[in-house]
Order: sequence, then structure tokens, then C-alpha cells
Amino acid sequence: MADPSSYRPKPGEIPDSPGVYRFRDEHRRVIYVGKAKSLRQRLANYFQDLAGLHPRTRSMVTTAASVEWTVVSTEVEALQLEYSWIKEYDPRFNVKYRDDKSYPYLAVTMNEEFPRVQVMRGHKKKGVKYFGPYAHAWAIRDTVDLLLRVFPVRTCSTGVFRNAARTGRPCLLGYIGKCSAPCVDRISAEDHRELAEEFCDFMAGRTGTYLRRLEQRMMRAAEEMEYERAARLRDDIEALKKAMEKNAVVLTDATDADLIAVAEDELEAAVQIFHVRGGRVRGQRGWVTDKVEEITTGALVEHALQQLYGEESGDAVPKEVLVPALPDPVEPAQQWLTDRRGSNVSLRIPQRGDKKALMETVQRNAQQALVLHRTKRASDLTTRSRALEEITEALGLDSAPLRIECYDVSHLQGDDVVASMVVFEDGLARKSEYRRFQIKGFSGQDDVRSLHEVITRRFRRYLAEKERTGEWTDGEDGGEGTAPDGLTEPPVSTLTEDDGRPKRFAYPPQLVVVDGGAPQVAAAQRALDELGIDDIAVCGLAKRLEEVWLPGDDDPVVLPRTSEGLYLLQRVRDEAHRFAITYQRVKRAKRFRSGPLDDVPGLGETRKQALIKHFGSVKKLRSATIDQICEVPGIGRKTAETVAVALARAAPAAPAVNTATGEIMEDVEEPGKTAGSPGEPVSAGAPDERRGQET
Repeated sequence: MADPSSYRPKPGEIPDSPGVYRFRDEHRRVIYVGKAKSLRQRLANYFQDLAGLHPRTRSMVTTAASVEWTVVSTEVEALQLEYSWIKEYDPRFNVKYRDDKSYPYLAVTMNEEFPRVQVMRGHKKKGVKYFGPYAHAWAIRDTVDLLLRVFPVRTCSTGVFRNAARTGRPCLLGYIGKCSAPCVDRISAEDHRELAEEFCDFMAGRTGTYLRRLEQRMMRAAEEMEYERAARLRDDIEALKKAMEKNAVVLTDATDADLIAVAEDELEAAVQIFHVRGGRVRGQRGWVTDKVEEITTGALVEHALQQLYGEESGDAVPKEVLVPALPDPVEPAQQWLTDRRGSNVSLRIPQRGDKKALMETVQRNAQQALVLHRTKRASDLTTRSRALEEITEALGLDSAPLRIECYDVSHLQGDDVVASMVVFEDGLARKSEYRRFQIKGFSGQDDVRSLHEVITRRFRRYLAEKERTGEWTDGEDGGEGTAPDGLTEPPVSTLTEDDGRPKRFAYPPQLVVVDGGAPQVAAAQRALDELGIDDIAVCGLAKRLEEVWLPGDDDPVVLPRTSEGLYLLQRVRDEAHRFAITYQRVKRAKRFRSGPLDDVPGLGETRKQALIKHFGSVKKLRSATIDQICEVPGIGRKTAETVAVALARAAPAAPAVNTATGEIMEDVEEPGKTAGSPGEPVSAGAPDERRGQET
């Protein structure tokens, strides 16, 4: 625990101007980002008597080891820079709204030749128009089902669309009139795009004009005695009105606005947002956050605005944003919203009328969300704190292990040996820092040796990063040092200004957990001893009796079955096992699908497929001359020679045998099949998991 006075800036060093400041811990990781109208006045608040600080602010300043700041010219720039740095560094002490689900949107892919209506979640894509978010995907599908009668826009996937175009037959929706069937040229691309734009206009709230137009067409058809067409138009009007009824009118002046309400207590805050378009509630969403510092309602609103509109622009930012309290000062936030929209945005507190009544409804939703969250996780913070305290006491640690790393090894009878590293911080999984390893030092099955190799490699990287960043050098002159175990990578003086994120292995744990008993624990401790690391605790969790083993002890530590500390260690161990076995299965599947072309250096998937398409099979490619291989587009002579040599070295597959008669079958390959694995196409292997990095 650091003393804030040890890194407090000297009087007069902090400028009295707008800016953004960052607190870093002893490992130079950014743990908090804030902005201020006056950096001098704001930072002075952190260096007062610790007893007068909010408990979580006190925890932040005692965890930090340094503070730095960047001066900007305006408060709007400070707001933008603060948002950018929070997104970049993900500081652990900043207010972060966490959502327990990804809200669905109704999306129209206007970036495609034939726009498609579908349900989308996740990050927004350029060229796609979004409506929502909605609380449930079924609500979107019900609305779309009603609107397709009037706006028969394509809803099928790319594969279904191409298959219909190839066969010349539309899908069921095309036959029943709920798709205009552009796949079989019943409608041109231009007319279909115009239909999609009308659909977007209707969803955006411009409904009155379109309904009046349909009513006029219905009356005209009736006057011309085209009663069937008039009846269809009548049914279309009823379908549109029914779809509109799903979103009740809440603001009679057809306002486009977002209403944000906040319910809070001393530790947490819940935020609810209603999206109103054309006077109707088009979507709802909400977040819950821990209050990691003493913060006002206006500041919580400002963080919510950053979360909502930080990645948005244009019409995605409404003309009016109604809030329960204004940020202090309000001008920078309002100007920031105006800049993102491109036109004036009103940020205000509703005082009377329909908007105030609707704000009260949103406020009730926020209060209910906070109550529900407290009911679900009433003991969560307390439980995690108790678990860490129990582990600290049981293992005899000096302080609570705020960062725990767990390692596990996975293989299949000695093949495809891999290992995993999972990270838990403050009792919660931090999946962005998971890592995966391939065992490189030997082959075969030896879990103890594998763990020794993995932990050695991980903490060699830690020492190298520590040396590189200048935290650890050998010699009083501050010159270049040499780390243990021959690590001689030259250090740099300090981290660069914008380099606050931790490197891959730069942040050490307080506790290393291995999946296993005394032998595995001894191997992990030996790896740390060989590197000269003596400030990281090690333990192992054996599966059979869930015993906790410590280095050098003949008997395990037995935690009670009801212990929260044991439960946390089990969750860490099980997560490491899951992550390791998932990676091992990926490696095994990749090996099973590999073919002789996979071993050709510099030959990518596109050129592999080009070779197979040209020759029809690997067998025919193997018998081709270098000149014939050069005839394939994209294949030069050097590559052709490499392919020929690789295929010549690869052993041909064994001939197939009819098990009933003993007859050796003629080795006939179907087009597109490989000799490496009968009946399977050439593949570069299964894609690796995106989470974590291979080491």
C-alpha cells in the first residue's frame, strides 16, 4: 500500500488549467483517468487526509504510485480525451457501466446491393441503419412480420439468397408475398433499395405521410371499382396501424429524444435509458455500475452520455437528451453532443408536462433495476472480499491476492500438449489477459515438466518487460542491466506518454495457482526460484479431495467445504481447465484436417484452393511438372518448386481396402479431396480462439 504523499506533486507543478489526469500503479498501469476544469484544484482533493476520502477513492490513491496530467485548451477537449483514454486503458477504478446482455437492434443493411432486414447485436457497422435497441428479439420479429406485408424487403441470409438465385426459385416468403424476391429478379435492385428506404422512413417515425398516401390509393382503387386492390391496401393500412400500436405515443409533439434516469445508493448506481423517436418509445436499455469514487449524480449522467454516444454520430444522437441532473459544468457536455450530431443538441432537465411524466416512469424503471441488481448480487462484493481474506489467511500471505493466475496443462495421450493461463482480478475473471501456450521444450506426456516450462516462459517475459520499462536495472549508474537467466534485452528509460496499457506479461500476480498436487507445486516454485522471483506465492489445488498444496509442505491445507476461498480457487482452476482443453481440441482438429499443402511455407489458403481447383486433387497435383504448376494464376516458379518438393517428400496415403473381400481398391480421388485426410477438403486448420494469445 503506497503513501499518497510519496508521489504528491510539488506545490506549483500542477497547472491551473483544464486537462486530463491519470493515476498509475507501481507497474505503470493506468488505474484511473479523470478530467478537470482546474487540474490544480482537482488533484489537490486526492492528497488530503485519507480519513476524509471516500473509501474507494482512498483505495485508489493508496494503490497508485504516480500521477501525471495532460493540459488541453478547452473542457470539451478534456471530455473527449477522458473518454478516449478510458476506452483505451480500461482503468480498474473508473466508473464502468456493465450490461448483463447485448441488446438487439432492428438493422437494415443499406451497404449491400439488396438491403436486408434482420436482428443485430454487438458493434454497429458502417452503412447499416439501426432502430432500437429493443428489450427482446421477439419484439423485433413481431414488428417486422407485420411490416413485411407492406414493405416486402429481403430478410434472408446471403446463403439462402444465393441458393434461390442459382435455382431460380424464391423462398417461402417470396411465394406468400412477404418478400419482393429480388433473388429471382421480380424486382430490380433500384426498386428494392427504394422499398428498403421507405421501410427505414416508417421505422424512423415518419408514418403519417405514408399512411395518408395508402389511404388515398385505397380510395382511388375503390372509385375505379378495383375492389380487390382496395381491400389489399385496407389490410396494409391495418397492419401498419397495428405495428404502430406496439409503441404507444408518449410525447404528442413527435419528439426525438433520449431520457436518462439514475437510481443510486452509496456503493452502486443503475442507469435506465428510454429511446423515443417520433414521440414513441422505440427502445429501452440499462446499466449498473459500482461507484468507485465519491461522485455526484451529474457526473454519473456525464459518464452515461460518454457510454451512449462516444461511438455515435449524426442522427444516432437525438436532438434532445433529458436527464435528472446536469453535469457541472453543462456546457462542455452539451457542446460535445452537438459536435457528434453535427447540429444543436438540447441537454436539460424536464420541468413539466409529458416529458416530466415520462422521466418519472424512466426513474421508476431505474429504481426497480437497482433493487433487482441488489437482490441478485446482495452478497457479491462481500463474498468476494471474504473469499480473498480466507485465501490470505489459509496460505499465510502478507496481503490479499488481488490478482491470481492459474495454469493448467492439456493433451491427448501426449499429443498436442498445450497449457493455459487464466487471470482473476478482485475475484472476477479478466478474460482479456488470458494466455495460451504450446509446449516447445520437449515432446510427450509430462505435466510437471510442462508446468515448469510454461511458468518459466511466462515470468521470463515478466522480467524482460520489467527491465525494458526501466523498473529494474543492475548497477547504481542506471545503465543497462542484465536480468536473471540471461535476459539481456536492452531497457528503455520510461514508458512512452500514451503507453499506459500493460504489456502481455508485464503485470505480476500475487498468487500463482496450478492444477495439481505437490509435484506440480514444486515445479512451479522451482521455476520461480530459478528466475530469482521470491515475492509471488504459489499453491496447487488437487482435484480428488480439493486439497490446497503449498511448496515444501508434506501435508496439504484443507479448507472447509463451505469456504468461499475454496470456492474461488475451484472456479479459477476450472476456468483454467476449460480454457486449456478448448485450445487443445482446436489444435487436435487442425492436425486432423491438415494436408500436405499445409506444410508448404508461404502458401496461403487462397493459393491452396487455386491449386486444388486447377488440378482437381492433390494426387494429380503431385504428378504435375513444375511448368504445369506455374500455369496456375498467382503461382510463380519459386513457389511451384517449393510445392513440388513438399509434395514429393509427403508420403502418399495408404490404399483403401475392401474389408469384406480383402480387395485393394483403386486409389481414385474425387475433385477437391486431399490425400492427407480422405473425404475432407484441404484446410489451413480451424481458427484459433480469439480470446487470449498463442505463445
